[in-house]
Amino acid sequence: MRLFQPVLFVAVPQTSLRYAMGINMKYPHLFTPIKINNMLVRNRIIATPMGHDFYDKSLGGAGIIIAGSVITEPGKSSWASPDEPYGFSKYQVEKTRERILIAQQAGAKASIEIGHAGQYARVKDFAKGPSGFIREDGVEVKEMTEEMMEETIYWYAQTALDAKDLGFDMIFMHFGHGWLASEFLSPLFNKRTDGYGGKIENRAKFPKMILERVRKAVGPDFPIEMRVSAVEWMEGGIEFKDVLAFVKMVEPLIDTVQISCGLDLEHESNVHMVTTNFEEHMPNAKYAKIVKENVTIPVSVVGAIMNPDEAEKLISEGIVDLVALGRPLAADPEWPKKAREDRPEDIVPCIRCLQCYHIATNRRNVGCSVNPRYANESWLPLKLEKAEIKKKIVVIGAGPAGLKAALVAAQRGHEVILFEKNNFIGGVLHYVEKEYYKSDIKAYMDYLRAQIKKSNIEVHLDTKATPEMVKEIMPDALIVAVGSNPFIPKIPGIGSRNVIGFYEAIEREDKIGQEVVVLGGGTIGAEIGLELSSLHRKKVTIVELGKEIAAQGNMLYRIALRQKIQQAGTLNIMLNTGCQEIKEEGIMVKTNAGEEKFIKADTVIIATGLKPNKAAADSFYGIVPETFIIGDCKKPRKIMEATLEGHSIAANL
Repeated sequence: MRLFQPVLFVAVPQTSLRYAMGINMKYPHLFTPIKINNMLVRNRIIATPMGHDFYDKSLGGAGIIIAGSVITEPGKSSWASPDEPYGFSKYQVEKTRERILIAQQAGAKASIEIGHAGQYARVKDFAKGPSGFIREDGVEVKEMTEEMMEETIYWYAQTALDAKDLGFDMIFMHFGHGWLASEFLSPLFNKRTDGYGGKIENRAKFPKMILERVRKAVGPDFPIEMRVSAVEWMEGGIEFKDVLAFVKMVEPLIDTVQISCGLDLEHESNVHMVTTNFEEHMPNAKYAKIVKENVTIPVSVVGAIMNPDEAEKLISEGIVDLVALGRPLAADPEWPKKAREDRPEDIVPCIRCLQCYHIATNRRNVGCSVNPRYANESWLPLKLEKAEIKKKIVVIGAGPAGLKAALVAAQRGHEVILFEKNNFIGGVLHYVEKEYYKSDIKAYMDYLRAQIKKSNIEVHLDTKATPEMVKEIMPDALIVAVGSNPFIPKIPGIGSRNVIGFYEAIEREDKIGQEVVVLGGGTIGAEIGLELSSLHRKKVTIVELGKEIAAQGNMLYRIALRQKIQQAGTLNIMLNTGCQEIKEEGIMVKTNAGEEKFIKADTVIIATGLKPNKAAADSFYGIVPETFIIGDCKKPRKIMEATLEGHSIAANL
């Protein structure tokens, strides 16, 4: 068994420590090198595979980069396509080799995920699994015989050996998230009654056999990392005590273990694997801590480790030895570099919107809300070029679109003047960041405020720009991002004393009574209702004209929201229902089926959406040579769309 070999601290002055050992002063534990088997890794940061381009991450300073995944068993193991080629085949190996070169180009160790989708595999005939059944798509899943197991084990060992021979520094064995190995481990999937089912010692046999053969193939000195799900967040799933027992069983066969949770294709569980804003940060740390207390190999943890302070704390307190980052590196691939340089305020924080996740968006709108280049690498340059001609640019509106446009334009060397009618920046986000479940939005707003403060942008708050002002300034380009206004429906009694808007409801909880009706079940209305119900113990009814809550949210967000709402016992939701009249005592509603009902309410909150401020935006046309309308004043949209629009417009001025 290979022992965990950290580089020990030396009792020297802090400044000497920094220069003598190259260790960061603010995050010394995070940037202490570590040995995994005989491989020295420069820091404790692992960049996880996210199924997308990892070129940017390779430059960002992580110690280990898992350069995507490869299938193990052609035609039987892919979660994408039955025709997915084997990564080390004659016509694919060159592309796979390129992954190594990209990952290693700035000093990281290159790893590769080795996985098998098992019963979920995309196949042309039948899939393999611990137990037999017919899938919903009609595909037969065959219970694996020992002969079938041997065939799969052969491919695991061959894939591992091919990865080593090609030049990968280590391999990442994916034994979590409901893929083949974890299907055998979990009683949720494994219904066998033979020697491979029942107690954990039997369920662990096949996964252990895989690791034994892989270790034999790659030899004793080649680093092997294994990921497991500590819990599966499904009734009947594996218990953590069994996961811990399995890790201890295979500890002599691996060099490091990564603790995750949840299942991939079971969406009710997926929202705990890839957490939304409704979950705590670092949810898997408590399991990783217990694993570390029971093994001698390095332990890492993945899942909502949002900033360097959290990462440093996990390592300095001995909870784990390494941290694995997925979405935080999609939001800012330079997360490690900025942390190493003591610039945490410059890290663009992930807001856990899940727009980067193909399952959440059904592959229709994949991107990152705060990093426009993510998923757009082919046409958005890695670095902003300085403008050949310095221009004077006026930006009107300091919401997410206007702020991004102003910052990008300033980075390119333009003279930027920013006008905002309110005495704060952020637009809608100024209010949203105050909500309980929006701590990640607050972190993003803190980042934007820090960047504006650092920039040379001339900012005018409390200033409502007019066409006359623009004419007087005569800029070379004008970017109009005047946002939107709350939509107020024409309902009798809308002006009653018990009616408030959603902005006021967020800022003035003291004005909200005990019995509340929220008109509008979009993302804002739903989260206001959830917070008032679950945290403030108010009796809340959400009245929504449509057929579902938070229709504009992505699929996984809606699942996580529903799960959270189910925990709030006093929250009532009425779908397919419209408000007929508002009275001082409550509101009268009517369902699509024609049923009328009176709902008592001390406070009625109007959250019926946003209306683009088009008239104000249009008034600025025809003044300067180049005029652009971006953000919500064009069409209410997600943060991702507003950010991308602001970035791309300013990047081309």
